[in-house]
Amino acid sequence: MELALVSHRFCHTLTEFPLHITRREFCQSTAAVALATAFLGASALPPFAQARADDSVPVADLMKPDAQPDIALGSDKAPVTIVEYASMTCPHCAHFEEVTFPEIKKRYIDTGKVRFILRDFPLDNLAGAVFVLAHCIAKNDPNKYYTLVETFFREQRTWAVEKPVPPLLAIAKQAGLSEQDFNACISNQKAWDAMESVRQRGMKQFKVESTPTFFINGTRVTGAVPIEDFAKVIDPYLKGG
Repeated sequence: MELALVSHRFCHTLTEFPLHITRREFCQSTAAVALATAFLGASALPPFAQARADDSVPVADLMKPDAQPDIALGSDKAPVTIVEYASMTCPHCAHFEEVTFPEIKKRYIDTGKVRFILRDFPLDNLAGAVFVLAHCIAKNDPNKYYTLVETFFREQRTWAVEKPVPPLLAIAKQAGLSEQDFNACISNQKAWDAMESVRQRGMKQFKVESTPTFFINGTRVTGAVPIEDFAKVIDPYLKGG
């Protein structure tokens, strides 16, 4: 049973989901058993609810270090920083990754104009497990991490199902992990705690309520919007640069 897709451009969370994403709820004797158990019979994503009005947050606050260090793609000297809060099980985040992100990378990241940061905002325990797995495999290598993110989003329909273990393990093995490594990654409590710290801060301090949510030099943009909408926010920062 696949996750049902909601019809709007972003996935809503916050009040419908638990306030804490925990490894204990997810893991039992092994990560593989826990994966199957945690997601067995999972229902559709919660009903869509109206997102908050767009606004901004101070860049200095947004960029303060958290328990999980940011993995940035692009130049540290870029005049624009985009921070995305996403969930691996959010179909609209997958749509952004497939359709819009390649154009952002081509126009802005590869040209030194934008530094891009993806932050974990899992909507459920399965999304949390996939984030933990991606961080574990990549070991903070930006290029490897974002390649894995692309892979997980591209293959979302294969693993966001009733029995996600086989497809997730297959991806992990392609990245060089054994089944033992896979289980060890998923069971890493420190990694779950760091991810949850980022999630809680996003909710409480920056009022993130849906995925994907972006902050472009602190300016909030919600939803998997097209490249033209991103350009309207990014380009004014580049004038005269």
